[in-house]
Amino acid sequence: MFQIFSPNMLKTYELCPRKFYLKYIKNIQMPVNDEIFEFGKNIHALASYYLRGENLDNIEHSLTAKEREVWGYLKQIKYFGYELINTEYNLSVKVGSNFFGGRLDALLKNNETYYILDYKTGSAPKGAKYDFQTIIYILAVKEFFNTNNIIFTYIDLRNREEVVIKFSPELEEEYKNKLILTAEKINHEEIPARKQDCKCEYSLVCY
Repeated sequence: MFQIFSPNMLKTYELCPRKFYLKYIKNIQMPVNDEIFEFGKNIHALASYYLRGENLDNIEHSLTAKEREVWGYLKQIKYFGYELINTEYNLSVKVGSNFFGGRLDALLKNNETYYILDYKTGSAPKGAKYDFQTIIYILAVKEFFNTNNIIFTYIDLRNREEVVIKFSPELEEEYKNKLILTAEKINHEEIPARKQDCKCEYSLVCY
């Protein structure tokens, strides 16, 4: 049905199949909080420019107090001293009969280990080891670079914490099975029923 499944698509389906139907099949888009969106976009852009060696003097002078505080924490993390592979990096992988992919905030390398970074201006996901973002990005890096030496790190900028997931071959089958089963459910499910207690941003158009 879909050319490629993103982590957000799969997470939306897992949370609420009806919301997935409205958002990705009916293409109904709901308003977002522009202030939160802009804050996250600015921090991600700063990190990308910094890792690429751009001069940030003028940009840093224009930051808000909140942006300056978060950026001050982020730019001193140890990973920013590693070898840069790419930032804002689009990667995909085929698992079963479907493609899965997304955009990595940063991919770095140190001592033959690949480090996937994901900056969270909110909190890191619960159950991060089996989050769809973790699964898809790790499998994509494993396939593209032919390596099992992968560490995924969520940089929780709200709580100043790191959530680290180290890949192992034992996880590969679990990861692939979860992707295959979820994609099969999406591809074969009819129009899902509305949740009776729906309170998400789609509740006003969920009929």
